[in-house]
Amino acid sequence: MISPAQPSEINGWHLVFEDNFNISTLDRDNWKAILGNGCPNNCGFGNHERQTYTSNPDNLKITNGKLRITARRREDKESPYFSAKITSEPMGGWQYGKISVRAKLPNGVGTWPAIWMMPVVNKYGGWPKSGEIDIMEHVGYDYGTIHGTAHTQTFNHKINTQKSGHAKIPNNPQGFHVYSIVWTSNSIIWSIDDKIYFTFTKGKEHDVQQWPFDQPFYLILNLAVGGNWGGQQGINNNAFPATFAIDWVRVWQKK
Repeated sequence: MISPAQPSEINGWHLVFEDNFNISTLDRDNWKAILGNGCPNNCGFGNHERQTYTSNPDNLKITNGKLRITARRREDKESPYFSAKITSEPMGGWQYGKISVRAKLPNGVGTWPAIWMMPVVNKYGGWPKSGEIDIMEHVGYDYGTIHGTAHTQTFNHKINTQKSGHAKIPNNPQGFHVYSIVWTSNSIIWSIDDKIYFTFTKGKEHDVQQWPFDQPFYLILNLAVGGNWGGQQGINNNAFPATFAIDWVRVWQKK
């Protein structure tokens, strides 16, 4: 199958980062694994999530050119689920550009895979003052629907004002799809397979409470279990092990 032209080839974009996961281990110059369950300071990562993150091959490995983040159930009362989370913090971050991830989502009630971004430096203060960009989130009880969201001090899920759009995965939800944002100084545009489904635009007045997206952000890939959103309809333990597979990550910026 011929892939569509990429922005590195058109419209003045150039590729500034690419990881095709073609080596057998995670490139530690690009990625680091987040470990634990958020305790003691942020247990459940602020969302009452049930997983503990590890870097064990059972939860995080590369096989056949794919990064595989696998959530597994364990008979452990304190940590009944183990999964993985990686960030691009070793590289720093990017300010503006097109960020794309080709991935395949797990199927199972209670799973909560995400592709998202957080600020390298909290320029305007802690969350949500410095912003959060959710490129893709999917909750297993609503299989096949993906969400893209921006969080700021004015617009965030804690006060139910987040700026968010959603779309049904076209064609085969169980296959690989490309989840992207195009982020400029004035807007963030979300798409799936290059089909736009949501746009968030900066207001006429630069109000950092509404638009803190004028600073570098780093990328996060993870698979959570349960939580305030992912666990709204419980957790189907028969769904595990569940795998979030990533084919590639690419970042372009304007020349």
